[in-house]
Amino acid sequence: MRVPIKNMSGAQVGEVELNDVVFAAPVNTTVMHQALLRQLSNARHGTHDTKTRGEVRGGGKKPWRQKGTGRARQGSTRAPNWVGGGTVFGPTPRKYTKALPKKMQRSALRSALSVKAAGDQIVILDKLAIEQPKTKTVVNMLSSLGVADKSVLLVTSEKTLGVWKSAGNLPDVKPLLCGYINVRDLMSHDTVLLTQDALSAIEAWLSADMAVAEESEA
Repeated sequence: MRVPIKNMSGAQVGEVELNDVVFAAPVNTTVMHQALLRQLSNARHGTHDTKTRGEVRGGGKKPWRQKGTGRARQGSTRAPNWVGGGTVFGPTPRKYTKALPKKMQRSALRSALSVKAAGDQIVILDKLAIEQPKTKTVVNMLSSLGVADKSVLLVTSEKTLGVWKSAGNLPDVKPLLCGYINVRDLMSHDTVLLTQDALSAIEAWLSADMAVAEESEA
């Protein structure tokens, strides 16, 4: 699949052949779903905590005597049936971490990138150079590329202060290093804007294990 290479002004300056191993791979929605669940689970802190009746402060005194009042027997005002009492079977701190083999993670990324490529949602940029942080520069660039009204995942090969600060003020634009691409960000943005350097790095990374698999089969 050949796609045009554009500059920051929106003009086409060349073409590039996308690696079919990465951008035309069979779409495995099951693996994509597992990768998304893993990412969402690993993002949870798991610090939620509720107090049981033994952890709530107070309640050491028996509210009334055992017999003779006509009321139900009560031993503490911190029992779960009292307002302000403890919680039964409430959440406690735990880990939500999930593991996923690296081959499955890469397969999920190839599937997500293939979905984007099939939908013409990938734009290749020859280079992205912003010396002085200025949000208007990014706004004008997106307008020239025809993606100003869409959410954009801006993927670069290196983190530069000018790009990160310029794009950071735009709610629909997320700058990301190519080594940190993930299924959640890929599928939650309308357009993936890749620099040429980032494209080369991603293709080399996600096609490496496929090459090893072919060699082992041979």
